[in-house]
Amino acid sequence: MIKKILIANRGEIAVRIIRACREMGIETVAVYSEADAEALHTKLADEAVCIGPAQSSQSYLSMENIISATVVSGADAIHPGFGFLSENSKFAELCEQCGITFIGPPANVIAKLGNKQEARNTMEAAGVPVIPGSKEPVCEVHTGLLLAREIGYPVIIKAALGGGGKGMRVAYSEEEFTQSFQTAQKESQMAFGDDTMYIEHFMEEPRHIEFQILADSYGNVVHLGERDCSIQRNHQKMIEEAPSAALSSKLRKKMGEAAVKAAKAAGYVNAGTIEFLLENNDAFYFMEMNTRIQVEHPVTEWVTGIDLIKEQIRIADGQKLSFTQQDIEINGHAIECRINAENPEKGFRPSPGTITDLHLPGGKGIRVDSAIYSGCSISPYYDSMVAKLIVWAKNRDEAIQKMQSALGEVIIEGIDTNVDYLYELLNNPVYQSGEFNVNFIDTIKH
Repeated sequence: MIKKILIANRGEIAVRIIRACREMGIETVAVYSEADAEALHTKLADEAVCIGPAQSSQSYLSMENIISATVVSGADAIHPGFGFLSENSKFAELCEQCGITFIGPPANVIAKLGNKQEARNTMEAAGVPVIPGSKEPVCEVHTGLLLAREIGYPVIIKAALGGGGKGMRVAYSEEEFTQSFQTAQKESQMAFGDDTMYIEHFMEEPRHIEFQILADSYGNVVHLGERDCSIQRNHQKMIEEAPSAALSSKLRKKMGEAAVKAAKAAGYVNAGTIEFLLENNDAFYFMEMNTRIQVEHPVTEWVTGIDLIKEQIRIADGQKLSFTQQDIEINGHAIECRINAENPEKGFRPSPGTITDLHLPGGKGIRVDSAIYSGCSISPYYDSMVAKLIVWAKNRDEAIQKMQSALGEVIIEGIDTNVDYLYELLNNPVYQSGEFNVNFIDTIKH
């Protein structure tokens, strides 16, 4: 039985996990860098341990420091949150070796799915649709050129170990390919320490649809419906919603079954997300599987009534899922906006600083996940997201209206934010129609 959890993260997700643990009667240990000494998660946890200086590489990414903090505090489990070490198979393996429960999938599953080429091959073998592309890792330009000819332009060149839009380039012709490949390869080497690439046909106007998966250690796998994450800038999600306006009940069933099949093929355990690209003709293709809790998990929680963090902990504790696929119902519509400390009018430049005045909205069907308070400092060392605003309503139109009303209430003084920009996106007729794709933000004037 898990009695004490160390949260190997910071910010709003650390606060979210601490609150779930508190409701379950589980003790919590926060870790923090020197820059986060006054952060909210350190105040809410039962204990807090400093794990190093401000730089992530010496604190939140230091496996040694985090394991040491776990041992010293007597925690018997680690929740990695998202980002940092959450999808690092070596860290999950280290936890296993030290007798610490890692709240996530087994290390070998993280490794298999973290390599996009291996993940793709696993899905193809299981009969899950994949985008036409390379079956083996590509390291040389000339090999890539031959493959691109075979696949057909445009192609997207991706880092095999990549994520977050890094190590990714599109080539529309042979003339563009060599430079695009070399640039993506350099980026990949710098970001991930690996220059292995893979190549896929590039879909120009897809939607980004992902399915939330829960799987226990006894072979039970369910999906909790989809999230539409098509509103993105530079491959970074900005607005997410559930359910998607693009899916018929027939297509939802088909994609959900494919997602469950994908999770089973990977031998998956715990919470995970299957990401698909969906074309206008309802053809869909596996893109990748995220082996962690997602930033946007609250929209799924709103429409299903299932607490995903608590389910993660129960599964890691060896418990069976307490529900079946038939028990899961999607009710109403939820939207999430990511509030970032950045200035959209200056190229989305990050805006660190001190919050001097703060008011966050509330009321029926409104949820705010954040770790900010008046007087807190927003560090330049970490991700710029400062809060997630999530709303629920009976239908999509009402959810949009509620989100606009909630955004209108937000006051964050002392730093720049993207709140006004988010409001404009929600007000856009194309967004309101529900007929958008991943290029939506590129097609509107900033």
